[in-house]
Amino acid sequence: MSRIGKLPIIIPAGVEIKISSNNIQCKGPKGELKFNFDPRISLSKKNSELKVTLVRDKKNKALWGTTRQIISNMIIGVTSGFEKKLEIQGIGFRAQVSGDRLILTCGFTHPVEIKAPKNIQFKVEKNIITVSGIDKQLVGQVAAEIRSKRPPEPYKGKGIRYVGEYIYRKAGKKAVTAAGS
Repeated sequence: MSRIGKLPIIIPAGVEIKISSNNIQCKGPKGELKFNFDPRISLSKKNSELKVTLVRDKKNKALWGTTRQIISNMIIGVTSGFEKKLEIQGIGFRAQVSGDRLILTCGFTHPVEIKAPKNIQFKVEKNIITVSGIDKQLVGQVAAEIRSKRPPEPYKGKGIRYVGEYIYRKAGKKAVTAAGS
């Protein structure tokens, strides 16, 4: 049995769920999400509970738990949303929001522009970039794309990192030769 898959999903007030064949649609105060699930999975809704069960092929228990968690994340997304925070470190490194675009100045000869996909918002306060939206996967993907523009380097720690991320720092050439002699 899948430990995650067998847990029921509680549907909060204000969230509307429609199930049709292989499709689930979740509508809440923050927006609407759709998901096409595998035909080997079946969904049953009773009152304010949603149960996910594996119809056939007991080999695919991971599919069962994954589907249940994706649907659970959809419900959380349309009620409260998700966010990822990134931190910019480095002299002259900065970010600003212009409409639906994030403009990064991070050591290149030109500013880097990132356009926000549908249902994603950017917010910048000092050196913290906040990416927020209702789709957990999309929020994480956009945050990873921003980080990939200038990942933190191990010598001085300059770059874009997640808030709370630890970067293992290396000693430079001078520190290594001074310690060796």
